[in-house]
Amino acid sequence: MKAIILENSGGTENLKLKEIEKSSIKNGEVLVQVKSVSINPIDVKTRSGKGAFQKLKDENPLILGWDISGIVIETNSSKFKINDEVFGMINFPGHGKTYSEFVAASENHLALKPKNINFEEAAATTLAALTALQAIQKGEVKEGQNVLIHAASGGVGHFAVQISKYLGASVTGTSSEKNRDFVLSLGADQHIDYKKYNWEKSDEKFDFILDTIGGENIDNSIKVLKKGGTIISIPSGLNDDIEEKAASVNAKGFKMLVQSDGTDMEKLAGLLEKGDLKPYIYKTFKFEDMANAHQELEKGRSVGKIVINF
Repeated sequence: MKAIILENSGGTENLKLKEIEKSSIKNGEVLVQVKSVSINPIDVKTRSGKGAFQKLKDENPLILGWDISGIVIETNSSKFKINDEVFGMINFPGHGKTYSEFVAASENHLALKPKNINFEEAAATTLAALTALQAIQKGEVKEGQNVLIHAASGGVGHFAVQISKYLGASVTGTSSEKNRDFVLSLGADQHIDYKKYNWEKSDEKFDFILDTIGGENIDNSIKVLKKGGTIISIPSGLNDDIEEKAASVNAKGFKMLVQSDGTDMEKLAGLLEKGDLKPYIYKTFKFEDMANAHQELEKGRSVGKIVINF
């Protein structure tokens, strides 16, 4: 089968397209013929030697990727049958190996793809969407709450805005001014231009804040977090003191790492099926152009998701 191997950490020249032996499946797994994958900042970080690289560096071959959609072609599962169309985030934060023509996946990491979306849209609604969903669930976001989503035009952010609105929250999203209309089109009630906003003088206070940036962004967020509110921060290594900072204003702060979860994937499938959640696909690439897809993501300008198709 075709697979993209990471031969060494570093630049995109280390991503090599090769023919390797097709994956075999264990009990409780299915073999998925991949139609689309999506990539995330963790892919780029891991390729460069950060992210999950230290955990995965001894894998041979090391195959990046966690997000897939495709068709079940072999099954050792009581949950899925041959020809089922599925999507999910595979084995995160372990070795997902989704930059492959065929992927062995646990039945507990997948959901059936809704019939009203295509494979590209399904692949886009995996790691980033799960991150948004699991953060919002952990924050116990409720109807009527005031919610702030940072980087609301990004992969995680654009899902978080939609899920928060679905739950009945009032949502403010931050982005650059050029992405203001996009953020509002997602359902956000208000937009903040992060380049110009004065956090010190803000009268707005939020029950829940999702931080996808870390560092001084956490400090700014604490200034607008309600007493008793919750802030959840995603970027590992840039949020180590979030609990203490939140406690300083009598609020709760948590770090969070998304986990593969088929039950949560089924929740996303339900939202997609009803039209309450829609992924925005910024650009698509062919599988052979994975290096270019990584370079595009590294620019930091993408809106929504980047998807790669077989």
